[in-house]
Formats: sequence, C-alpha cells, structure tokens
Amino acid sequence: MNYQDLDMDRNVPVMLTGATGYLASWILHDLLELGLTVHATVRDPDSAKAAALRDMATGKPGELRLFAADLADAESFDAPMQGCAVVIHTASPYRLTVDDPESDLIRPAIEGTRHVLAAANRNADIRKIVLTSSCAAIFGDVADCAQAPGGILTEEIWNNSSGITHNPYAYSKTLAEKAAWDMHDAQDRWSLAVINPAVILGPAVGTPPKAESFDIIRGFGNGTLRTGVPQFEVGMVDVRDVAMAHILAGFGPATGRHILSEKTLSFLDIAETLRPRFGKDFPLPRRELPKWLLWLVGPLVDKRFTRRFVARNLGHRWQADNRKSREGLGLTYRGVEPGIVEMFAQMVKAGQFGKAGN
Repeated sequence: MNYQDLDMDRNVPVMLTGATGYLASWILHDLLELGLTVHATVRDPDSAKAAALRDMATGKPGELRLFAADLADAESFDAPMQGCAVVIHTASPYRLTVDDPESDLIRPAIEGTRHVLAAANRNADIRKIVLTSSCAAIFGDVADCAQAPGGILTEEIWNNSSGITHNPYAYSKTLAEKAAWDMHDAQDRWSLAVINPAVILGPAVGTPPKAESFDIIRGFGNGTLRTGVPQFEVGMVDVRDVAMAHILAGFGPATGRHILSEKTLSFLDIAETLRPRFGKDFPLPRRELPKWLLWLVGPLVDKRFTRRFVARNLGHRWQADNRKSREGLGLTYRGVEPGIVEMFAQMVKAGQFGKAGN
C-alpha cells in the first residue's frame, strides 16, 4: 500500500503531537506533502525548533498550524484537536539516562497519553488515534526474546522485565501504552492503532537533533567506539518507514499493535555499513569487545552499563516478526543501511564529530 491508496479527506485537519521530534518531523513532512492541514502541537511555538517547522512547511501543498501544548496540561490539547478526525500522538519523553525515572519518564509518559486521549473523549469528531509506542513495550532486555515462542517477538507479547530501576524508559513506554489501551477499551467511538518501532535510524528532516538515535551513531564517528563495540544486536528501521506507518495507520483500517523492524543489525554491522564510505576518515570499530570485559568495567565507564544490563543484553539474539506491519498496514520497507549512511553523512556535514577522523 502507498499513500495514494488511502482515503483522505483533505478538508479535515490532522492533529500531530510533539511535532518538533525526530520522528514527528518526518510525519509532519509527509502529511504536508499529501496536502493535508496539520494541527501540530509544540511546547513553544516561538522556539527555534518551531521556526524550523515553519520553514520546512513553506511551499508544501498542505498547511501547518502550530499550537502550544504540554503533556502535563490536561486541557492544552483541546484547541488543536478541534475539527480533527485523526490524532497522531508521538509526544513522550525519550531519554535513556535520567536522574528521577518516576518524574522524568514514567509520570510524563502516562499522564501525557491520558491527557491526549481524554481530550479525544471530549471531542466527538475523533475517529482514529495512532499512538507511537515502542518495541520496548514488547521486550525490555534482548534476553527476553528467548522466552518468546520460537525466540521471536510478536505483538501479543508485553515487556514484563523492566521496572523503575532497570530500563525505566522501556517501563515508561509499557505503562503508557497500557494506559492507552485501557482508555480505548472504556469507549467505542474511536479506534486505536499502535506503532511499536525497534531502534529508529536515518536522517533528520533538518539539522540533526539531540536525540538518542543520533547519540548511538555519534559514537561511531567521534572515536568513542574506536577500540570496539558491545556484542549487541537489535531490530532497526528507517525513520521514514516509521513515519509512513503512522500515516497508513491513521487513514487505513488497521488497528492494534504493529512491530516495525526492517532487520536485525549488530553494532558491528553498523560499523561495516559505514566503512566503505567513511572508513578512511573516521575511526570506525573493527571488533566486538568481550562480554566479560564490559561486565567488569562497563559500570565504571557508563552508568547505563550495569552488570544486569550487560548480562541480559549483550551476546543475545534479537528476532521479531514484522508481518503485521507489512500485511496489516501495507508497509513496504526500505533497507535500513542506506539511511544509516545518510544519517552519518548528515552528522558529518553538521560538524558533529569534531576532529575525530583518522
């Protein structure tokens, strides 16, 4: 399926939350290219990020209307939702390292989801909600895959290994998605489609943002990983495919959860993907570090590398079934590797690697 197959009423606006985000910017880009009017929420419409969205929208067939909204403000989503039939809710904290997981991650994720969906309950025009969740709501550690039937993750599985002290980000995504399903099940007017992407990579719409996805790639170019990478693998998907999935879900018949993963790659696979174009100029890693070494010294180098994290995530096989995204949404995946190269090139152009070259 492609966008031309969708039934879109271009006279009805679409609401998009968290519009300045890495993924949301691509969703906005595509909605505007399709000629739709987008009610996009941002925390500060006068910010530089909001100005960049206005610049991006210039000359597009669609129309951008910015609204100030905050996940903590229960009524701030009422105004941007007026006149809309479809809501795409992407706004949620995405930080892997925080001082207070409860207040910085978990509470904002749950309350923000509840506030957006409560606004939908107050708006009789809403017919479809698309929620950005994560594969982190399906698995917490790569070792969890071994407990899945056949070792393959599916949409029927929920993350039950994360908590406030271990993988709090994954815990926040799990609780926020469960809150959405509880609110969906308590009414019968709007349907819910959930997008559960694996690790999202690929270029940004504009300047590379301060996002976890770019932090992953940054280590390959700035010398942090020159001596080697962890024995870590996970599903990966191009950001433009994830954006398309949200729009296919919003305007198509699909409901329920949808795993998005184009393929499983290791960190060493990322290095090998980058090497043909960038290997002469950047200190790309050539080997995987022994798990026992990271178990010993990891916690001293990076507080995220707890011994529990190392034991349950390094050296394990990650597999997931993406059939529902292909058959239910009609998504045709592009290869993730070209997007990784584009992403790295974008960061090089922006000077984000300093003088890390060889």
